[in-house]
Amino acid sequence: MRIHSLQHVEFEGLANIEVWARAKGHSVSKTLLYENEKPPLLNEFDWLVIMGGPMNIYEEERYPWLVQEKKLIEDSIAGNKFVLGICLGAQLIANVLGARIFRNAHKEIGWHPVRLTESGKKSAIFRVLPETFIPFHWHGDTFELPEGAILTAKSEGCSHQAFEYNGRVIGLQFHLESSDESIRRLMDHCENELIGERYIQTKNEIAQSGMYLQQIEKLAYRMLDGFESEAVRRFGDTDK
Repeated sequence: MRIHSLQHVEFEGLANIEVWARAKGHSVSKTLLYENEKPPLLNEFDWLVIMGGPMNIYEEERYPWLVQEKKLIEDSIAGNKFVLGICLGAQLIANVLGARIFRNAHKEIGWHPVRLTESGKKSAIFRVLPETFIPFHWHGDTFELPEGAILTAKSEGCSHQAFEYNGRVIGLQFHLESSDESIRRLMDHCENELIGERYIQTKNEIAQSGMYLQQIEKLAYRMLDGFESEAVRRFGDTDK
């Protein structure tokens, strides 16, 4: 399958998603929006992955490429593509589906537990995850649940952590794709946000993450395997 990512900043790439994709024999391509690269045509990819970033989804004047990006996401959903949004990516999907994006009551930065909802436990894609797990977080905004979507995960600090739409569109507020390198790069660029609030861990707390990194890598691969199986079930193996 052809997996294409939309990247908003230099320091937030696919990380372990790319490792998984190449190990499975999928092709991987990307649009560097911050370099004003042109996004692909719909017939040039099967999966669209929208990454995170420090901007918010309403900053079109500062980041004009957001307009074109939202149109591509809208067309991809309408065109039956499989779409995965992470953090800012999830917020962009939710907004394209008509939901409001707003400042959450708390910023979540670091390693915080997330639990599946009853709908998440029944989802073909989310049910492969444990009922409670500890992913990585770095977000201040959140989303309303889009009409027609199901809420699949929540946390103490953020009531909307993940959703599923039509069985092929997924939004994750948290990060399962993160690697040690990607987290360190994020801390290098956004260390000013580590200000000691209730759900914001220190740089040392975040860095002492070996056990969590191993766990989320396994969970990311498990979830991506499920997403892949669902794509094959619906559309067949596009590599053949």
